[in-house]
Amino acid sequence: MTDVSPERRWLSIVGIGEDGRAGLSPAAAAALDAADLVVGGARHLALAAPLRAETMTWPSPIADGYALVEARRGRPTCVLATGDPFHYGVGAELAKRIPADEIAAYPQPSAFSLAAARLGWSLPETACVSLHGRSFERMVPALQPCARVLALSWDETTPARLARLLADRGMGGSEITVLEAMGGPRERIRRASAAEFAIGDIDPLNTVAIAVAAGPDARIVPLAAGRDDAWYETDGQLTKAEIRAVTLAALAPRGGGLLWDVGAGSGSIGIEWMLAHPANHAIAVEARADRAERIARNAAGLGVPDLRVVVGPAPEALAKLPVPDAVFVGGGATVPGVVETAWAALPPGGRLVINAVTLETEARLAELFAEHGGTMRRLAVSRLEPVGGMHGWRAAMPVTQWIGRKP
Repeated sequence: MTDVSPERRWLSIVGIGEDGRAGLSPAAAAALDAADLVVGGARHLALAAPLRAETMTWPSPIADGYALVEARRGRPTCVLATGDPFHYGVGAELAKRIPADEIAAYPQPSAFSLAAARLGWSLPETACVSLHGRSFERMVPALQPCARVLALSWDETTPARLARLLADRGMGGSEITVLEAMGGPRERIRRASAAEFAIGDIDPLNTVAIAVAAGPDARIVPLAAGRDDAWYETDGQLTKAEIRAVTLAALAPRGGGLLWDVGAGSGSIGIEWMLAHPANHAIAVEARADRAERIARNAAGLGVPDLRVVVGPAPEALAKLPVPDAVFVGGGATVPGVVETAWAALPPGGRLVINAVTLETEARLAELFAEHGGTMRRLAVSRLEPVGGMHGWRAAMPVTQWIGRKP
C-alpha cells in the first residue's frame, strides 16, 4: 500500500450548508482558510464569508471553470459546493480532471440525506433523482406505485411542474413535500397533494419529496421489456411488444452499455434498452425526419429524454458514432454497407441482432449465419381478434431473427 502525502492534496473541495461557516468541521474550515483561491457559486461564497483569499465565481458554462481550477495544480485552492460534493456535485466532475490523491474532500450531508432525515424515510429505499440541469422527463420511470422519490429541483418552478406531471399521469393523490433551504435559518417544509398543489413563494433552493399514490388508470411505465404498443406513437414502423421483448433479451443489455438502434422507426428498441438500466445509453438512427421527431417524443414520454437521435440514412449516418456494445438493425439490413459497418464497429463480445420480415432480408440473415455463426430463430405471434360475433386467432407476419456475437 502506498501512502499519499498530504502535501500533494492542493485542491480542497468543501461542502457547505445553509448554516455557513458554523456548520464546517475544524478541518474543513482550516482548508478553506489555507487556500489562495476560493471558487464557488455566489451563494456559496456568501455563506463562507468572511474570506481572506481571492475568490472566483463559477463562470458560465461551469466547465470553463473546471479548466481554470485544473490550471492551478500545486497551489492551495478551495472549491465550495452544496452539501456532498460527490453526490450530483462538482466533486465528481473535478475528479475526472484531477487525480483523487491530489484532492482533499470535506463533505456534508447531501440534500437527499437531509430530506430523508426530515421525513423519516429510509434513503436506500428511496429513488433519488436530480432535475438540476437535467431533463425533467427523467422522473417518469421513478414514478412507481407506493414509491418514495426525492428530486433535486432546478428552481422554484420545479415543484409545481412535478405536481402537474403526477396529476396528468393519474397520480394526483400523491403527497408532495417541498423542503426549502434545509439546514439553515430559512428552512421551511410544506405539503400538498399533487391534484391540489397550490404552494407558492417557493425558495429556488428546494428539494421535492413525493410519496406516490397511483390511481387505477395511472400511466406507470412497466419495468419489463415488451411494453404495450399503446405506449408508442407510431406510423406503423414499430417492433411489436412480443417481438420487442424477445429482441431485448437477445441484445442482453448490461448497465452502462451503448446501443445503436439502426432504422429505429418509432424508437422502441433504443427506448427499452435505456429503461433496462439508468446508466444505459442509446443512439437511434433514422433516415426520416418526421420519424426522428416521433422517436424523441416517445423517448420523453417514457422517461428517457436523453436518447440521442441521429437523422440520416445508414451506413453514412453511422460514421463517427461512439463504439457500441450492441447494435440492432430493424430496417435497412439489405442496404449495402449497413451490416458490415455495424459488425466492424462492435468490440469483441459485442452483439448484432437483426430482425427480418421479408424474404430478401431473411436471405441476408442466412448469409450472415453462414459467415459468422450465431443464432437464428423464427418468431410467430397470433393475437385473438373478433370474427363476427366470435373470436379467432390472427397471425402476425413471422419474424426471423439473427443474433451474432463478435468473437
